[in-house]
This record gives sequence, structure tokens and C-alpha cells, in this order.
Amino acid sequence: MKTTFDAIVVGAGPAGSSAALTLARAGLDVVLLERGAFPGEKNMFGGVLHRLTALEEVFPDFWNQAPLERHIVKKSLTFMTGEASFNVNFDTAASDRTPYNGYTVSRPKFDRWLAEEAVKAGATLLCSTTVDDVILESGKVVGVKLLRDGSSLRAPVVIAADGVLSFVAKKAGLRRPKFDPSHMAVGVKALIDMPKEVIDDRFGLVRDQGASNELVGCTSGVRGGGFLYTNYDSLSLGLVMHLSSLSQGEKTPYDLLNDFMEQPQIAKVLRGGRLLEYSAHLVPEGGYGMVPELVGDGILVAGDAAALCIVTGLNLEGINLATQSGVIAAQAVIAAHQSRNFSKAGLAVYRRLLEESYVLRDLNLYRRTPHMLHNDRIYTKYPELVCGLMDEIYRIDGTPKETMTRMVLRAAKEKIGLKNLVADVYAGWRAL
Repeated sequence: MKTTFDAIVVGAGPAGSSAALTLARAGLDVVLLERGAFPGEKNMFGGVLHRLTALEEVFPDFWNQAPLERHIVKKSLTFMTGEASFNVNFDTAASDRTPYNGYTVSRPKFDRWLAEEAVKAGATLLCSTTVDDVILESGKVVGVKLLRDGSSLRAPVVIAADGVLSFVAKKAGLRRPKFDPSHMAVGVKALIDMPKEVIDDRFGLVRDQGASNELVGCTSGVRGGGFLYTNYDSLSLGLVMHLSSLSQGEKTPYDLLNDFMEQPQIAKVLRGGRLLEYSAHLVPEGGYGMVPELVGDGILVAGDAAALCIVTGLNLEGINLATQSGVIAAQAVIAAHQSRNFSKAGLAVYRRLLEESYVLRDLNLYRRTPHMLHNDRIYTKYPELVCGLMDEIYRIDGTPKETMTRMVLRAAKEKIGLKNLVADVYAGWRAL
């Protein structure tokens, strides 16, 4: 087997495959390593794939080539209690025109397709291949050691795109030895089989239109939220919960997910569906403050390995950031090959290009959001406040009505406290 390459990419997720595709199209000899039996085998995903502008440059009709499920035309935010829910819906015809703003996808299908495109461009893909260590010479990364047979692969530069726990970045000394649990979340998902016709009717969709729904107040007091997304002939339903908050409770993630599925509002949507699988995945939620060193001598870090994830409560962005970072990492490697400089200084253009792109700009914009989302009232008191207010507004029982202002102030004082309300509004305004 060949053991020397122009570049080694570890991890065949969106970041790694995008990097390998870009490098191969530039004529570099690149190897893409994947620990699963195939790209996407070990990836759990229950969300929305936002526009991948970096890939649209390679595939002008990306939405016709990639294995997508549905394009999102309806977005909803739901405040939920045990007995009630209040929905805010956004539906626009603009999202029903190309280029679509977002899609639901199956990660095993999508990741495999993207890796195959990299192979078509000339990349070498090695699956069932786990990196055991990095090779250091004079402090510079010059390759990786493989677990399966103790062999080594060498290259002047390595791109670590091996996920949130990035063993490669850790071995290269670019990230802290231990994670802060407050920076991490765990996502658990149930995939529910349901005929396309039933999904279309239940969500008011036609053709390949899709819907996404974020929910607050469904995690039994644990900091976090729920999601419900329509695939072509299945539903992705799950929870994303802060690891530090989850560890303080008595229920497991799957206990909470089962409770969520049994809530009356959700049970109605799932009626007639068949559970296909459960899955779980760690999510980097620390935002800008969690981003590790991105560049070292002979190494770059991209995607989830670089904690490139934005969580605002309204949107969860990850794959689009990962893909963009993979393409930019490849551009930095191409420039390094042209200058024959693979030192930290020679690869530093990667960080600069990320800062000029929307990736680090948006992460920096929402840098206060992770702290705001650690407010327990968001997940308990505010759903109760919103649903309680709507119940009062719509209830007709013969008692005199209050003015809307008086009703809101009274309810806010009872449920949250006016000082807390002012503080929370200010924190939310600064964060978002």
C-alpha cells in the first residue's frame, strides 16, 4: 500500500471530504481516512443542512446531485408544557425556490456521496482505518500511525477533521486534554418510519417540501431543546441537552427522549409511525470560546474537531460551517505546497481565511449565546409563561378580562420576576 501523500485528511465527514475533494481537484495526492466501514456510518444527525455555498461552487446544481431528503419551506418554534404548546411558524415561498436555504438529509447517504465525489476527483479513501497517533519530527506533524496494523502514512500536512473529540488534534497538542462539560451537549434522536403521503398531509407539504420544528420546554427541566424534522418518508425527532445539566438529573437521555415522544402534542404527530432506530452524538456548544488552536506545524483542524458549531436556540448550524472550513483548510494546504512551507506560519493563512469568511465571523457574532443558553428559566419558566398567557387570552369563562399589558406584567411577575425578566431580555439582546 502507498504510504506517502501530499496531504492526509482524517475523518470522512463533511469537513474532511470537502477538504479532500478540494485538494484532489487541485491535483494534490490526498488520502482520506475514515474509521467507519463507510463514510457516515458513525454519524448521527437529526437537523437541517443549511446552504453549502462552498460546495455549490463545485456543484452548481448541488440540490439535484446530492442525496437530499426534502428542502425546508416551513420553520417553527414551539414553547411546550406538559399539557399545552404555542407555535410560531414561518413559511415563505422564497424557500421553495433554488438555491434552497436548507435541507433534511441522511448522513450515511450524504457523507458517502461526498466522499465518493472526492474519490472521483482523485482522492484515496481508506475506510475502517483508525488513527492511533500522529508522527512528530522536531515538533512538526509529518504523518499518522494507524491502529489496524501499526503501519504509518506520511505527508507534509495533516487535516484533523475527526469529530468533536478529535484524537488527532489532541495528540498534536492543539486542544485541551479534557473538555469542559458546560461546553458540550448530547443529542439523542429517534428515526420514525412514516409514509411520504402521511407526512405531506400532516405537515401541509407537497412535492419534496420539508418542515423543521425546534421545541423548548420538552426536556423535563434539563437545559436543552427538542427538534422534529421531516425526511422524505420518515421523521427525525430528538433532544439536544447540555451535558453538565443532564449529569445532574436522574434520567438518562433515552428516558427523556421517550418522555418527549409520549407528550400529547408529539404523540399526535407520531401517530401511526414506526420506530426505526435510536442514536446519540456529542455536540460542541461552547461557541467561539471553545475553538481550539486551529493551526500547528504540519496540521490544521476543521469541522466539529475545531468546535465550529453555532447554537442559538433558533438555529443549529454545523455541517455548513464544517464544509466551509474543510474547503478553506484545503486552500491553505494548496498555498503551503506552492510555497513549500508547512510550518505553523506557513499554514496560518487558514485562520485568516476563516476569519474573513462567515464561519468565524458568525461564531464571534454569537459568542455570548452559549452563556445565555445556560439560563434554566428558558427551559422551564418561559414555556410556562407563554402557554399560560395564551390560555388566559383564549379562555372565555365569564370573568372580566385584564388589559394585555396588565396580564403580561402580572404573569411575568408571578412566573419569572420582573428583575429576572429584564436581565433575561438584556442577555438575550446581547447574545442574539
